[in-house]
Amino acid sequence: MTHSFENLPNKDILIKKLIEMIPQLQKRFQSEDDEEKAWLIQNCSNPLIIDFLQDSTVMMLHVIDAIGQLEPVNGTTISKHFGIPKGSVSKITRKLVLQQIIRTEFLPDNKKEVLFLTTPLGKEIFDLHQALHKEMNKGINRFLQRYNTDELLFLIQAFEDTLEASWVHPESVAEEERLNAGESHEAMETDEMSQIVDMLNQLDTRNLKKAKAILQDVFFTSFE
Repeated sequence: MTHSFENLPNKDILIKKLIEMIPQLQKRFQSEDDEEKAWLIQNCSNPLIIDFLQDSTVMMLHVIDAIGQLEPVNGTTISKHFGIPKGSVSKITRKLVLQQIIRTEFLPDNKKEVLFLTTPLGKEIFDLHQALHKEMNKGINRFLQRYNTDELLFLIQAFEDTLEASWVHPESVAEEERLNAGESHEAMETDEMSQIVDMLNQLDTRNLKKAKAILQDVFFTSFE
């Protein structure tokens, strides 16, 4: 996909527009969770799984997915590899055991370490979730085909810069602060917003226009 860069608005206007899109991105990701659950229900014929899906949370599905990929696996490994808080893993696995979605076992020489595995019902849920991921990957691939190589490289670079750049303060200060525990979730969101603003200020007008077009297509356009 190519975009016209004639009569571009000034840089401040583009930055303001991109900042205004950030809350919309958050809402988009939240609605995506609902769409995924709806797809799972529509593509399932097992009434037991449908009942489970209707009352399940996205985090529960992520835990099932983690166990299905690594089983037998302990809670620490699930937390480490998938970025799920240990407390959430413990709470969710207890609930899934009661619902007979997963089961537990112990190592012969270590009765304290609990390992999790999927039951037949859990394996069916895992397979359904994997089918959803494959369908999404196909849609994402079709969607990104609209971009030329330069635009894809720009998008990759923008994502890499977002992951590596500091939010508000210079890199040396940001590195020190990352070592300090206890930063609230609200403060983290504010920092993220500030870093995006800092990154946008480093772009020229042409690249700001390109960033806006890519964000609009990636996050606010349906794959279908």
